[in-house]
Amino acid sequence: MADVEACLLAHLNSGGEVPDSRSYASSLRVTHDELEAVIKSLSAFRIVDTTDITKETWVLTDEAKGYVAGGSPEAQLVAAIPPEGASKDVLREKLGSVFDIGMKTAAKNKWIGFEKGNKDLVLRKVNTIKDDLQEQLKSLESGEVLSDKVIDDLKRRKLITKEKSIWYALKKGPQFVAKRKKLATDVTQEHLRSGDWKDLEFKDYNFGAQGQPIAIGYVQPLLEVVREEIQNIFLQMGFTEMPTNNYVESSFWNFDALFQPQQHPARDSHDTFFLEGKGPVSLKIKAPHFICSSSAPPAATKQLPEDYLEKVKEVHQRGGYGSKGYGYDWKRDEAEKNLLRTHTTAVSTRMLYKLAQEKPFAPKRYYSIDRVFRNEAVDRTHLAEFHQIEGLICDYGLTLGDLIGVLEDFFSSLGMSKLRFKPAYNPYTEPSMEIFSYHEGLKKWVEVGNSGMFRPEMLLPMGLPEGVNVIAWGLSLERPTMILYGIDNIRDLFGPKVDFNLIKSNPLCRLGLQ
Repeated sequence: MADVEACLLAHLNSGGEVPDSRSYASSLRVTHDELEAVIKSLSAFRIVDTTDITKETWVLTDEAKGYVAGGSPEAQLVAAIPPEGASKDVLREKLGSVFDIGMKTAAKNKWIGFEKGNKDLVLRKVNTIKDDLQEQLKSLESGEVLSDKVIDDLKRRKLITKEKSIWYALKKGPQFVAKRKKLATDVTQEHLRSGDWKDLEFKDYNFGAQGQPIAIGYVQPLLEVVREEIQNIFLQMGFTEMPTNNYVESSFWNFDALFQPQQHPARDSHDTFFLEGKGPVSLKIKAPHFICSSSAPPAATKQLPEDYLEKVKEVHQRGGYGSKGYGYDWKRDEAEKNLLRTHTTAVSTRMLYKLAQEKPFAPKRYYSIDRVFRNEAVDRTHLAEFHQIEGLICDYGLTLGDLIGVLEDFFSSLGMSKLRFKPAYNPYTEPSMEIFSYHEGLKKWVEVGNSGMFRPEMLLPMGLPEGVNVIAWGLSLERPTMILYGIDNIRDLFGPKVDFNLIKSNPLCRLGLQ
């Protein structure tokens, strides 16, 4: 490297210039990369001035280089066919991967044919051929200019690729010296002992240089939205967090207690992940009057409150509390099936049942943020595993107007002021509303949640007093996060395709948040 630098400086000092660093590297019998390293070092100290020269050229792929050496696939095929012909299997074994390519082009050029009545026997139709492809590749490799048609054919066959070349024109710089003096960076013991530190020239400190980046962790957008925004909003609105530590739930709490009939499509295996297998399981249910079984298989549970279960069964079969019910034969086996919970409303049901057992009744505000599971097809806005946010208020005299007001306060605190509400149907709420927010990235209204007032058929069997209403809403955590961050594909936010650069460059203050 030192010899290359000395030769270059001597050449420039003698009054010469270097119009082409490639040619100069060849004259020194070094690679251009070696010379380029010296040029960049000298240019940094303004010892030489450089002018970049760029050119795009076509270069051969590895496949094409093989054809230059051994001939095109069609030429190799013709050369491999004996005068009496050869079967396709023999030629394929002999030529390998080039057989199929060669067959197609050789047949197009009418260099080969087939025996009448035997399409497996390949025959030569010409004695000599001109290998145009090999000649074209050799010409391109030697630097010749080929016609656009030939270039297009070679591109189509993926035999060439465009490569960008950079080289330099050089001349003396404003700080040019015939021989560069090495600058010291530190004072060593040897310098102090010998006293030559007095004559040393030291390299200037670069106070503008960036230090090594600190290796730190980054907050995933979902966690940031949960912890810094949604959770704080709930707490500021006076809500208490519900325990959500059981992903496995029984169909009773997930469906039946919500006045959802056992023949409802959502309870089908196409929409829900049911558990299978044998062995003990505990669902950590804390409520009175349970029948416990330590040997209950994971596919089902026996831990259900008997008095409450009978009331739920009655309202499903024959109605009550002002309802006609569904009029079907309710089966306990269906209610005992275990599943991966499809919504955190199952947790809300447990909490409301627990609240109903507490006397006297006291109004409550509950919220939860945790994972749920749906047997859904994955697309830009749906996942089989996602996070659900749920909030509910239990008090006397609540109305639909109260629900809309709470939703507007909640979402406006998230920076989502463009809301629409659409009438909907839910088995356990009446009236019910879907919640839509405008997504600037998708340029359309996106459903972000569902809401409604829990039905008397659900609340009164629990033991809640007459006149107590519950307004509730649920939404996925991923949808509002996508809107806040301008992400248009949910798989870029959660799952194996998450871009870590998105997490690292995630701004601390996001547009639209209050």
